[in-house]
Amino acid sequence: MSNGEIDRLPVSQLTERYNLVRSAVYTRLDALGIKPERIGNRSYVNAGQIRLLDELHQFIQQGGTTAEFLDMKGIQSPEAEPADSSSGLSTIQPDIIKLVTMIASELVSKLQPPPPEPDPLAYFEALERAARYGWLLSTKEVAYLLDLPPSVVREAGDRFYEAGFVFTRAGFRSGGELAWRVSKLYN
Repeated sequence: MSNGEIDRLPVSQLTERYNLVRSAVYTRLDALGIKPERIGNRSYVNAGQIRLLDELHQFIQQGGTTAEFLDMKGIQSPEAEPADSSSGLSTIQPDIIKLVTMIASELVSKLQPPPPEPDPLAYFEALERAARYGWLLSTKEVAYLLDLPPSVVREAGDRFYEAGFVFTRAGFRSGGELAWRVSKLYN
């Protein structure tokens, strides 16, 4: 060819051209349906086949898969042919991608820190603020803070003591729920 284009290349040089191992080169050849021409003891690919291999290599380098390339080019996938079921990077690569994706997501989930444990003393701070600001808490709010059923709080009478605080009935909140004034047992 007069314009400096290669008209054929030994298959043995494709490993260097694409920086691949020999088996990967043959997997690509099989996937593309390329049958190298044998001349003596060597196998060669022609200029058209080299262009196709170059395009596939560039496509894969940009994140594509062999199967996507075959589909984009309208090339019949070798899986459709019953002859050789071990030929396809196009079938292997998507499976490998799925496996790597599964492993990566598992690792990410294991590397994330666990959600923080709730502070077991946080209710003391809430009761302290309620006492300091004179807030009237509903029966449900008191039950939640003390980790008690609301029925236990309602049945406690007009006054009860818990966790160093005094809870005194102080009328009703909107909706008819009992209101409780919170004060510290020891000031």
